[in-house]
Amino acid sequence: MNPKITRNGRPNLELGIIGNGTIAALIDEKADLVWMCLPRFDGEPVFNRLIGGGGVFSIELSGCCKTRQRYHKNTAILETVLEAEDGSSVCITDFAPRFFDRGRTFRPASVVRRVTPLRGMPKISVTLTPQTGLGAEDMAPMRGVSHIRFKNDHAGFRVTTDAPVSYVAAQREFVLANELHFILGPDESLSDNPAVMASEWEKRTCEDWRGWARRLATPPLWQDAVIRAAITLKLCVYEETGGIVAALTTSIPEHADSERNWDYRYCWLRDAYFTVTALNRLSAVGTLERYLAYLRNTVAHTKGGHIQPVYGISLEEDLKEENATDLEGYRGMGPVRFGNQAAEHVQHDVYGHVILGASQAFFDERLLAKAGTHEFEQFELVGERAYAVYNTPDAGIWEYRGRASVHTSSAIMCWAACDRLSRIADHLGRDDRAAYWRGRADAMRAVILKEAWNEERNAFAGAFGGKDLDASVLLMAEIGFIDPKDPRYVATVERIDEELREGYHVYRYRAEDDFGKPQTAFTACTFWHIDALARIGRKDEARAMFEDVLAHRTRLGILSEDIDVAKGELWGNFPQTYSMAGIINAAALLSPRWDEVV
Repeated sequence: MNPKITRNGRPNLELGIIGNGTIAALIDEKADLVWMCLPRFDGEPVFNRLIGGGGVFSIELSGCCKTRQRYHKNTAILETVLEAEDGSSVCITDFAPRFFDRGRTFRPASVVRRVTPLRGMPKISVTLTPQTGLGAEDMAPMRGVSHIRFKNDHAGFRVTTDAPVSYVAAQREFVLANELHFILGPDESLSDNPAVMASEWEKRTCEDWRGWARRLATPPLWQDAVIRAAITLKLCVYEETGGIVAALTTSIPEHADSERNWDYRYCWLRDAYFTVTALNRLSAVGTLERYLAYLRNTVAHTKGGHIQPVYGISLEEDLKEENATDLEGYRGMGPVRFGNQAAEHVQHDVYGHVILGASQAFFDERLLAKAGTHEFEQFELVGERAYAVYNTPDAGIWEYRGRASVHTSSAIMCWAACDRLSRIADHLGRDDRAAYWRGRADAMRAVILKEAWNEERNAFAGAFGGKDLDASVLLMAEIGFIDPKDPRYVATVERIDEELREGYHVYRYRAEDDFGKPQTAFTACTFWHIDALARIGRKDEARAMFEDVLAHRTRLGILSEDIDVAKGELWGNFPQTYSMAGIINAAALLSPRWDEVV
């Protein structure tokens, strides 16, 4: 699908992901670590070659001519086998340690790399060239007896190894005669030698991931795809606070030379809702508990006022956007942006996504921190805000930078806030509040149905009084705003088929925005269309579309944000939680039940 790269050649998104809820790293087909931020997802990208920098941690096999890559089953432990022209070969195993220890989850800002000779006399060289200052400055190495330190006030670390430090420091080629280990982590001494710690950490990390995957309530079909999607989503959760990043990267363009290059390493409350909902479908409710804590803090802080669509993973409000002039960008396609102006936007759908994201916590008896009356009263403030703004202009789900409208998707999400508050109040025995919120939801629904429907287009438009179609209106049925068999919804799906769909792919919209017309299909919209097709009775077509999307995943089973329909190539930030959640949701919708297949 994607063109195979050579070292220092054109990058693509055939990338493996390792992580542990504190940090994450992206590793390409040749086992080069090309993206990693410290001390957390949104920190300094010390390894930044993916976006045109010089920061990389590579272990190169001399004469390498062939590679293959896989995850250890149901884990985030990545294995890359390199084969050379002379027949020699090595295996590189990468993971971030994560396991339960001493009453807590051990998840340090660390990566372990194990290099094992498989055949012949392989010759390797190690390149370790981290950068700081958003690519402006190389981090100077300080050599120790068994480690190399890289000092920095914000992103300092050390690599401890049983490899010859002289060879590593000089990037000198040497024969790999026995297994070697590299532990990248905080600038502290290890409690044991690297081989012992790497082996113990790998064993326990493997057990932890497989135990977690074993507890997933997967549908019987597409299990491998669903499990990989679930693990990938979990890798995007910053577990200290419960914040969930939209993606692990910044500035991968939505299509070639588009300048649609954004930093997605933050918590969009909208994207987080889709992630939590998908994992809830698999009974992975631990993520919901952590995210509920994040939402509690958000709601407590805003006190019924404006809620930003996006925050930092520790609830940072100021995400000032800046361009990194020392980084060339993915395939040389800048700009490279850090921070995101969307934090300054008004996007009314956020109020619905806050309450939708928390709703299950009021009903699920499995939770250790089940929500109750106190949380309900706090969330009522969000509902009041939703009711006040649902029919006023905003930047919309697609974050238009140059115009505002009363967007249908924002209005229906505000409706969802009031609708769910009514359901929660009823569950809590608060009949008066249930009636109050039901009245508000019903009134909003009547207005939305009238203002969003375009008789001439025979479809719900993307904005009140508008004519342009927008795939986000497909969410009407999924959130329960409208019966999917309602003729108006069916007609809208048919219009989107005609105007926004190309083959098995769906565009967000076709109208020009601040950067021209979109040139790639938005994978989340394709999944929303799959959902809509299934709900209106076109299940065979939905299944064919789903299989096509699965065929566009990377070889390791991961999706980014966008797909070039003509070339089948992935674009946009990676991995995209929207897209990975779509895999889980579609599989759950389209798969038969277990009692129907066994």
